[in-house]
Amino acid sequence: MTTEGEALVGGMANAGAVFRRGEVVERPAPPNAPALHAWLLALRERGFDAAPTPVGLTDEGRERLTFVPGDVPLPPFPDWAMTGAALASVGSLLRRLHEAAAGVTVDTRAEWPRDLADPEGGTMLCHNDVCPENVVFRDGRAVALIDCDLAAPGRPLWDVAMTARYWVPMRDPGSEPAPYPAGLDVPARLRILADGYGLSARDRADLPAVIEQATEVCRAFVARRVAAADPAYLQALAERGGWDRWDRVQTWLADHRETFTAALLD
Repeated sequence: MTTEGEALVGGMANAGAVFRRGEVVERPAPPNAPALHAWLLALRERGFDAAPTPVGLTDEGRERLTFVPGDVPLPPFPDWAMTGAALASVGSLLRRLHEAAAGVTVDTRAEWPRDLADPEGGTMLCHNDVCPENVVFRDGRAVALIDCDLAAPGRPLWDVAMTARYWVPMRDPGSEPAPYPAGLDVPARLRILADGYGLSARDRADLPAVIEQATEVCRAFVARRVAAADPAYLQALAERGGWDRWDRVQTWLADHRETFTAALLD
């Protein structure tokens, strides 16, 4: 296998293994790549052009996808990516994905990853990893979602909750590390994301509790990676305050549930 080409940075799972060759990106293929590629093609058939298009699979177990031009926020996240307008556009883009995905039949034979999946399941595939590093921007507006490796069946609200965790972010401001600008107004930003998505009143009332549920799933995901001695996750855990930080975040979310609900509904 040749690794000639431009190495693309960002993310933890495939660090150092993603290359751009002209208009094609080549990266390690997930085990369910055929089903995932079929889903991406079905989305495009339904008019969702805001994701890479599958090109094919190599004999070396790598996938080839079209390159999506634009700007991808990398830590420390730049101020332009943390504006209210950028956040609203992320919500709008996620809504577009869900509207297209709702009409695509999920391949129930595929082994969709459970790493960050909705524990309650669902009939629609969620992206599950709409973090800043997986969103492509142009002129300050979110235009595409990339890295769909963790897509799995779930509720649309689960995807909104996971996105809120990364983009608001739903983390204790007192212990938040350097990647995010200081002074972000969490309740106000949660409302902006919900408004950008067009979230219903019922889902707004349920969102804070689902964010708490999503945080528990993310913690368990990190714990599995740490137990497997994954060096990237061991380093990240140490640099970001260890398990004490997770404890603070989970307590903080529960303590502020009414504040978040009021911001969403008032």
